[in-house]
Amino acid sequence: MQTNFTLAQLADPHVAESEAILRKCVHCGFCTATCPTYVTLGNELDSPRGRIYLIKDMLENGRAADAEVVTHIDRCLSCLACVTTCPSGVDYMHLIDHARAHIEETYKRPLLDRLTRNMLAAVLPYPGRFRLALNLARLARPFKSLMRRIPALKPFAAMLDLAPRSIPAPSPFARPGRHQPQAERRGRVAILTGCAQPVLDPGINEATIRLLTRLGVEVVVPQGESCCGSLVHHMGREEQALASVRANVDVWMREVEAGGLDAIIVTTSGCGTTIKDYGHKLRLDPAYADKAAKISALAKDITEYLAGLDLPTHMPRGITVAYHSACSLQHGQKITMAPKLLLKTAGFTVREPAEGHLCCGSAGTYNIMQSDISAELKARKVRNLEATKADVIATGNIGCITQITTGTGIPILHTVELLDWAYGGEMPAKLKGLEPAAA
Repeated sequence: MQTNFTLAQLADPHVAESEAILRKCVHCGFCTATCPTYVTLGNELDSPRGRIYLIKDMLENGRAADAEVVTHIDRCLSCLACVTTCPSGVDYMHLIDHARAHIEETYKRPLLDRLTRNMLAAVLPYPGRFRLALNLARLARPFKSLMRRIPALKPFAAMLDLAPRSIPAPSPFARPGRHQPQAERRGRVAILTGCAQPVLDPGINEATIRLLTRLGVEVVVPQGESCCGSLVHHMGREEQALASVRANVDVWMREVEAGGLDAIIVTTSGCGTTIKDYGHKLRLDPAYADKAAKISALAKDITEYLAGLDLPTHMPRGITVAYHSACSLQHGQKITMAPKLLLKTAGFTVREPAEGHLCCGSAGTYNIMQSDISAELKARKVRNLEATKADVIATGNIGCITQITTGTGIPILHTVELLDWAYGGEMPAKLKGLEPAAA
């Protein structure tokens, strides 16, 4: 793609990076076939190629974002399916990141939109506040139908749809501390506690710590860790996101220097994609660039780490698993085979749904802010998952679990919960009383 940025514009490293990304696009349109919003809406401006045109025009002309640009950029899930599909290597992820930051700086959203986004940014990254908000949701639930009829309040109705009826008690595994290996020592790792996940489903990290320690791995839950930064980053709030990034880099570097780390284990794939990008996010910060790059190199999805541990093969268990590959895992981190191979090695029969490359519609806060499109994507995903006739669904991202749970009666668990069970842990509560489907 030909560009016409001035030398003065290119002096800004963010503009220079976006210009280099734009020049790689050859207008081929391969991305449109795998873009969930284009497949759903059929609008060229809701495809990666269309958004690239909008971003180019906005940045090249030094214009503030307008309502049209904001509408179509907001509809992007950042699922990164287009990055997997693109034959030219267009780095759409960092281009859309720049566009969102530019929108945040130059566009004034309607009042209720601003208030909703401010509330999400002030609540979701903080487990204590998030737990309180979920408890308060019970009081607001009777007004959900009314909220759904008022366009500006639809995000609040979507929040109530997603809010669980019961909230697990806080887990002792989320507290800072060290969990010693129960077998011959094989390594030392830190684990990301997370922000929403320990409130919605603390059993995921509990299963991870139990499994790793049984396998001989010391697990550290560091003091002072914060949200990975992805939730506010995808809202274009870069300063707030980078503050979390720097705080986490400091926390994990202390552990590296204190006792060494083989990996930083991440059980929420959306967070994993962000942490693996810390080196890029802080590349212009001389005080943090090297440290952030080291942290990014240490970050591993739990299935990525387990794949290197040479686990024993188990006989078939008679349980059929539909594997839902979270976008942030398959497109963001390019981890596609490890989770399925681990499940098969552990004795599960694995089935893959049709259209596995398409997003379920969760995407951070997308299912709140773009609830109509999200609902269509969820229905499509659930149809494909249910068509596998599996006993259980496995995935690697809490957002996907929360989203899909609201659309199907099939139990859905994190992949590591099934692996913990297979390698000596208790059967997950969601599976008790399960009658295996016919193979």
